[in-house]
Amino acid sequence: MKQIIKKNINHPEILEKLYRENKEAFISGFENIYPEIEKYEAAWFWKVRLDYDKPPTRIGRSRQSDIPILVAVCIIASVIAEIPKIFSISETDFHFYEKNLGLIVFFGLSLYEILINRTIRTNRIILLLSLFLIPALYINFLPSDALSHSLNLAYLHLPLLMWCVYGLVHINFSIKDKRKVVDYIKYNGDLAAIGSLIVIAGMVLTGFTIALFGAIDIHVENFYGNYVVIAGIVSAPVVTAFIIKKYPAIANRIAPVIASIFSPLVLVILLIYLAVLPFSSRDPYNDREFLLVFNLMLIGVTGIIVFSVSEIPRTKRKQFSKIVLFILSIVTIIINLIALSAIFYRLGEYGISPNKIAVLGSNILIFINLLLIMIDLYRVNFRNEGIEKVELTISRYLPVYMAWTVIVVFAFPAVFSLA
Repeated sequence: MKQIIKKNINHPEILEKLYRENKEAFISGFENIYPEIEKYEAAWFWKVRLDYDKPPTRIGRSRQSDIPILVAVCIIASVIAEIPKIFSISETDFHFYEKNLGLIVFFGLSLYEILINRTIRTNRIILLLSLFLIPALYINFLPSDALSHSLNLAYLHLPLLMWCVYGLVHINFSIKDKRKVVDYIKYNGDLAAIGSLIVIAGMVLTGFTIALFGAIDIHVENFYGNYVVIAGIVSAPVVTAFIIKKYPAIANRIAPVIASIFSPLVLVILLIYLAVLPFSSRDPYNDREFLLVFNLMLIGVTGIIVFSVSEIPRTKRKQFSKIVLFILSIVTIIINLIALSAIFYRLGEYGISPNKIAVLGSNILIFINLLLIMIDLYRVNFRNEGIEKVELTISRYLPVYMAWTVIVVFAFPAVFSLA
């Protein structure tokens, strides 16, 4: 019922039919998803209608009961992050944070998700621990070699794999329910938007604290950097998840605004970038560092497109946003083709390496994904199809990215003999 209500929030006749057919199920489903749809005028109408005869209730109790869970998860994540100091492990020689930071962050988020939703079953806990313990054992038993490209690729891709695992936890392992996958994408947009604000606030607080104690000749930089900052890094995502769950109105207002501002700005920047690229003294064909930056930009823009698509239903200028994203997808495909041609050129000139194969595979996957998104955005803009079509295309493609990260993390070190 929840998904049907969400899908038809702008179709009053369908909502009225659902309400009359099964009032109890409708009311229960509506109350569960109201924080996600409260920005819609129809949701406000139904909220007033359903609450009109309800007696006033005490609020805030559930939020308070969730705070001990939040604190406990943050403490657990912080203690795990301090393992190098507890056991006197050399962070430089062992590369502890390169190997484990992503694991710690997404384990904290997953643990919070299970505890907050009260889905504490023995089989679920065992599955969660297995999904994190197996990669943790694997990555930590790999040799610590800063010069090994295949190992560095494994370190880099493991957080992406753990993000996929966290997604499974978030959607309650309902892989076949594509609407839940779409909701997970939207949720990540909210995480990014609110999380960025929390990080900025943390940086301001850090600077203020160091300056305040420095004024009285007490230097807390080392202590703050060694303990408080690390704890803050692994706790910030959990705090962000708490805010989104308990104060959804904040995310519902901030994330769409950020998406509607960033998409046009990124489009303008990319158009200018492509215009001046031929006149630059550097090119991705002969400059390895430039190609790396080029690919990072490509991944970032692709992420912005995916994030912005998921926020369109909550934006006010929907048609403008759809057009912008369609043009942005075309421009990004052009950039992707330039990157692919540069990679093929460098493969022919300099031979095969783990980095080149990883970048090539990622670029091909992104190219196919962008092409599918562009086709769907064309249909949305010029054939009046719903934006849900684009969201479903994105959700169906996520397992492809997950499969690629598994290959890079577990196969590359063996295939390339840790080179």
